[in-house]
Amino acid sequence: MKKLILTIVPAFLLVSCNKIEEKINQTVQKTTETVKQKAQDAVEETVKKTVNESINSLTNSQDVKFNQVFPGADKAIISEGTGKKFKFPNGSEGFVFKYKADKATLIPFLESQHTTDENKSDKTARKIDGQSIIDKISFVEKFLPENTIDSGFLDDIKNDNSIEYYRLKRFPNSSTIIYNPKNQTVLQYVEVNK
Repeated sequence: MKKLILTIVPAFLLVSCNKIEEKINQTVQKTTETVKQKAQDAVEETVKKTVNESINSLTNSQDVKFNQVFPGADKAIISEGTGKKFKFPNGSEGFVFKYKADKATLIPFLESQHTTDENKSDKTARKIDGQSIIDKISFVEKFLPENTIDSGFLDDIKNDNSIEYYRLKRFPNSSTIIYNPKNQTVLQYVEVNK
């Protein structure tokens, strides 16, 4: 009898330990999945809130002329220069301009703009790879309501390999310039640094 008990008890303990371990693993897995889902929901909610605040900022934006931000600009440099001034939720200002211009005239004009700190400023615009810009546009586009931005223009940016991208910082202004050489259309985003 003693031998039987000594044989059954370890087997019973082994089976019990396995069951306990299985239950712990299930509980850990379920908890991990719940935490991941809640974290993903929180991130999506934060992104939606930030995008909504930015969209509200854009819808409450003010019209601005190109030469108000870049003094000395005339019709010889740009045509059809319209833009919007807006504030981000963090309080920083920005401008978005869409206009037509010849790159050979525009880039030197922007490079010659006054700066409040030459040490923080670029002397020349630098051509950049636009993939990071395309990625950001594609990401933000998912959260935008329909008809917020001209989708044809976004499609051109994402699909046309002839589009050129430039960055130029003339402190306090930092510009990202998207230039379409086929029709000389420029989309320029200007962030005002403080």
